[in-house]
Amino acid sequence: MNRLYYGDCFSVIQDYFGNAAVDLIYLDPPFNSQRQYNSIYRDETGRPLPDQIEAFCDMWELNADREQEIRTMPVLMRESGIDDATVEFWRLWMNALRGTQPRLLAYLSYMARRLLVLHRILKPTGSLYFHCDPTVSHYVKPLLDAIFGHRNFRNEIIWQRTRSHSHAKRWGPVTDTLLYYGKSGRVTWNPPHIEHDDEYVSSKYRYNDDDGRGPYSLDNITSPALRPNLIYEWKGHESPTLGWRYSRDTMAKLDADGRIWYPDSKSKRPRLKRYLNEMSGPVMNSVWTDIDSINSQAKERMGYATQKPVALLERIIKASSNPGDVVLDPFCGCATTIEAAHRLGRKWIGIDIAIHAVKRVARVRLKERLGLVEGEDYEVEGVPQTLEGAQDLWERDKYQFQKWAVEQVDGFVTAKQSADGGIDGRLYFDVPNERDLQSMVLEVKGGASVGIGVLRQLKGVLDTTSALMAGLIVMRPLGTVQMRNFNRFMGEAGTLNVLGIDFPKMQILTVEDILAGRRFKTPTVAGLHIPQPRMPGVPV
Repeated sequence: MNRLYYGDCFSVIQDYFGNAAVDLIYLDPPFNSQRQYNSIYRDETGRPLPDQIEAFCDMWELNADREQEIRTMPVLMRESGIDDATVEFWRLWMNALRGTQPRLLAYLSYMARRLLVLHRILKPTGSLYFHCDPTVSHYVKPLLDAIFGHRNFRNEIIWQRTRSHSHAKRWGPVTDTLLYYGKSGRVTWNPPHIEHDDEYVSSKYRYNDDDGRGPYSLDNITSPALRPNLIYEWKGHESPTLGWRYSRDTMAKLDADGRIWYPDSKSKRPRLKRYLNEMSGPVMNSVWTDIDSINSQAKERMGYATQKPVALLERIIKASSNPGDVVLDPFCGCATTIEAAHRLGRKWIGIDIAIHAVKRVARVRLKERLGLVEGEDYEVEGVPQTLEGAQDLWERDKYQFQKWAVEQVDGFVTAKQSADGGIDGRLYFDVPNERDLQSMVLEVKGGASVGIGVLRQLKGVLDTTSALMAGLIVMRPLGTVQMRNFNRFMGEAGTLNVLGIDFPKMQILTVEDILAGRRFKTPTVAGLHIPQPRMPGVPV
């Protein structure tokens, strides 16, 4: 069944995928373009969410986790069969980038780890397309050469994504790059053809019998080499010296179908009619100028700054897969790849690290646009459905658990945690007569022991930041006495009055509350258009 996964593609692939599991991989991972993608979560007032959220921010930092990835990368490369010379080149290159372009190094280390597992799950006949812009393409290619082998590099495709883009001090940047690799020399390949241009048609297809079959050209039916068995007279026309191209039976069938043109003079030979509507155009080259990212997406927009047109993905999928094949997009975002694959009769798998994207894809792309039903046409994986599942996620990946908890209550993970004193996220809401969206800071504790000190720290953040409210998420319900103490402390923080309704400034939810559909009680949450479930003890 088709699947949509929530989580980091590296962890998802490690947990769910076997070797040689997919036929085609297309990935368009974010890079250091400084563009923010939170515009897809504009609330009904049309205002974007503040910039400190993490959702779809392509921000890269050479932190401790990235440094650890860089140190272990040579070992992972050797375990994946990459030769020592290439591994040594990687090591020296990474050391050079550390001092000159640390953000680029963080990005490359992140991608290297994921490309290694993507290579593992690709079938021998499979292909991978890496979509990027020219600022990073020449850095990514050596990495792909190392993992897939330079001999398996097949094309650099230049896509003209827009017709014009003015720039004050350089040529207008209007292109993206797609790096196309095969797993081996036996890739699936269906040559993509383009239509003949008008000049070619007018010069080559000059004949038309006005019989509804359209224009045609005339082709030679003389044998290219001597074939004595094909030397015969045909309807009064002598055989060419080398013989005819076709046997008598075939000539009779072509004649009966009206596909042989006969000259007025017996001194000339008949010729074969080749109809334009039956002839494939030339095979497409590696420069694509016929798919405009702006005009072709007018009816496809889902609010992503880097959304790609369906036509672009359809071209890739048609060329490098067959109906029934499995297509994977490990950074599926707004799921253009999924829609294109589904429409072309392929099986599909999408992975995204933001639960907001997964929810939006399931609602807009799959349900509304394609008419698919979860549980029948596809499954959503990686989102905990039970307390045990949440506990398992906490034990496997604490950061991903925190991220899941924040996003599950319609919040957004804080990108720069130090700016918020270690707060894990924020939930944004609308307050009448306020120009900007307001926020509730969120703290997530997955461990078994949660003391009153956590609330004191959260109260400190509430007092020293612009947040109007604060929410604590814990794994399991607190004991009776502890909950009484927590309620007393939270009550002392007071309430926020909006339109005559009092909202507790400090609130707490357990994972069981979240799984049961309960949410923090706030004014209208940005992006939500349905009433939120009522929290016990909080007035409507």
